Amino acid sequence: MSEDLQPVRERRNEGRTRDTSYPPAPEPLAVAVADSHCHLDIRDGDTWLDVTEALSAAAAVGIDRVVQIGCDLPSARWSVEAAKSHPSVLAAVALHPNEAPRLAAESADQLDAALAEIAELAMHERVRAVGETGLDYFRTDESGRAAQHHSFKQHIAIAKQVNKPLVIHDRDAHDDVLAIVDEVGAPHTVVMHCFSGDVNFAHECIDRGFMLSFAGTVTFKNADSLREALAVTPLTNILVETDAPFLTPAPFRGRPNASYLIPNTVRVMAQTLDCSEAELCAAISANSERVFGPW
Repeated sequence: MSEDLQPVRERRNEGRTRDTSYPPAPEPLAVAVADSHCHLDIRDGDTWLDVTEALSAAAAVGIDRVVQIGCDLPSARWSVEAAKSHPSVLAAVALHPNEAPRLAAESADQLDAALAEIAELAMHERVRAVGETGLDYFRTDESGRAAQHHSFKQHIAIAKQVNKPLVIHDRDAHDDVLAIVDEVGAPHTVVMHCFSGDVNFAHECIDRGFMLSFAGTVTFKNADSLREALAVTPLTNILVETDAPFLTPAPFRGRPNASYLIPNTVRVMAQTLDCSEAELCAAISANSERVFGPW
């Protein structure tokens, strides 16, 4: 384990008993792709692949690039260091929507100071996006929504200021996410992280030119509406991600996730889109380079 890149956060298990062993590696992909959204810095209980181990396992199955996402100041700083230290890692930095009300509860100055540091980190050459920002109405009630809205708008402004993509976290907040983006004006590229909407919402996003990033949730048995949304998404608008260590694809749902498990997600996506694995991988790879630039 790297001495300078220890995990900075731990996954909350919320009282559940889970199998925290890593699943077996799938067959390698025919064409290499990028994991557009992962959290290499989060330990899942006692389980953690250090950065070198995680990248090596991913590369062995055709995941040769990753975007490491910072969600608070410690993880944003960590993400920049990881991207500086590993050529196959790029970074994105932001305050997660649920971090904004926590900081605002301490003081408005605390939130604004954190946003100022995010803006500074976002200028680094190895930082290629501002995110994940957005709205989360699942974990934050109405008392924290004003802080979320303020933070989201400030992140949009930062993305436009540094001329980099915006990565949006949207949980139970589809209408308000679109309303705020439309009100403030979107940056040149928007990525809907872990897309969770139905066909109608997919069309709303596609009509705005957004990229839709699909995670392991698209493999879940109860995700028919999500697969229907994927089926109407043009190949030019598709990315794939893990959100590791969360959202492990079937048949290993609930166990720790990592970039090396993306082939399980890609194969379900290819089946849903009725295209070959190689065609989908080539599109995802090209889209990732277009959105985030060369690694």
